[in-house]
Amino acid sequence: MDNSSALQTKEPLWTADFIKLNVSNFMNFFAFYLLMPLLPIYLHETYGIGKHEIGAVLSGYTLMALAIRPFAGYIVDSFDRKRVLIMFYGAFFLLFSGYLIAGSLALFAVVRTLHGLPFGATTVANSTAAIDALRPVRRAEGIGYYGLSNNLAMATAPTVALYVYSLYHSFTLLFSCALAIAGVGLFFASSIHPSERQPASDRHVSLDRFFLLPAWREAMVMAALSFSFGVISTYIAIYTHQVLSDSVSSGTFFLLAALGLMVSRLTGGRSLGRGRALQNAQWGMSFSLIGYVLFAVSQSEVAYYLSGVIIGLGNGHMFPAMQTIFINLAPHNRRGTANATQLTAWDTGIGLGIVVGGAVSELYGYSAAFVCGALVNALGVVAFWVWCRSHYTLNRLR
Repeated sequence: MDNSSALQTKEPLWTADFIKLNVSNFMNFFAFYLLMPLLPIYLHETYGIGKHEIGAVLSGYTLMALAIRPFAGYIVDSFDRKRVLIMFYGAFFLLFSGYLIAGSLALFAVVRTLHGLPFGATTVANSTAAIDALRPVRRAEGIGYYGLSNNLAMATAPTVALYVYSLYHSFTLLFSCALAIAGVGLFFASSIHPSERQPASDRHVSLDRFFLLPAWREAMVMAALSFSFGVISTYIAIYTHQVLSDSVSSGTFFLLAALGLMVSRLTGGRSLGRGRALQNAQWGMSFSLIGYVLFAVSQSEVAYYLSGVIIGLGNGHMFPAMQTIFINLAPHNRRGTANATQLTAWDTGIGLGIVVGGAVSELYGYSAAFVCGALVNALGVVAFWVWCRSHYTLNRLR
């Protein structure tokens, strides 16, 4: 065993703070994705609006998360990270109560749009605090496992939401559950005890404090990869309900995606620790593309569920590898900016997927929207293989 491997086995990975931050991150994303697949149904049944209007209302959340993330990275790097985390997470928790009291479409749209601000900022603050809690020799491996928390939430929360809705048909119950889950996450986030760190003394305002300029190519690829996920995660429930047979369950789709995520994360974490971020990213995104294409071109039940497994397996390798790539392109005092840049790119793709997917489905149907998502994803995969691999190798800092 070489010295680096021996040191890695001696350094703890699952410290108390790292565990708490994984839990708070899971709760943050679980509360968000608990509502995401059912909000199109809620808006259609409650307010009677069409597909294009649904996309417009729901995209406000993502656009606000996108707008705040670059500033959140600057704030996280410049001030006490625990206080910033609690402030943002507290606002994220409180705004869930707005869904319970919104009595009109306009008010709901305002609450939903505003809610994107603390969500976007919380994800940056929480992930940066988690990276701080990791020992340097376990950081890449830890990032892989940390990403499992939000990816599992993405996959399992819609399953739970659809199951609860099938039993009770109550959106009030779902909104209340999301509020409670966010409260649990806030509790865990507020209980961490981070080591003392000196916030960045240089607080001048410039573009590189809000966006990690060396990673602009990777950011464009990330946006293309998340576009297809934005289309599927938003419209799969209403597509399944209106187009496919009653025997097909979108909840089962997300459950199978979660299983794929768990398998890939458990097998890919140590690979990241051995410095194989580039390989994990390129094979993960290529594998996910197969799943998106399969979902788009076939309406058979077998293809529907198999695509969920494949997308889960691919994203489970791709997402933490891409986060590691962004971190490795940034100086140590720009970790918040690196996280913000990656998440901004992810949200950009999600938001565009929601808006474009809604418009395409209105004109040509949901199948065309899913084909559009697969095509954009394919562009992102090709761009990474051709455009980003050599750029990352030449510019990585560690």
